[in-house]
Amino acid sequence: MFDVYLSGKRDLLVVSRGLPIPVGTFGRWRKSKRKVVKVSDEIKSAVQRQGYYVRKLRDLPIKTD
Repeated sequence: MFDVYLSGKRDLLVVSRGLPIPVGTFGRWRKSKRKVVKVSDEIKSAVQRQGYYVRKLRDLPIKTD
């Protein structure tokens, strides 16, 4: 299970359930009310490797149709 946090800038932070927000992450985070049971393999491996996963909104690819 995972806890998901969102920032005011719509950044995403994923940590293992019950762990605190990592010290190196700046900004104000609010916890998502939804339970997250499954995440992608990329997120799961990042959480196992470094304890958390952070994605910024600007890192997402822009779709132009």
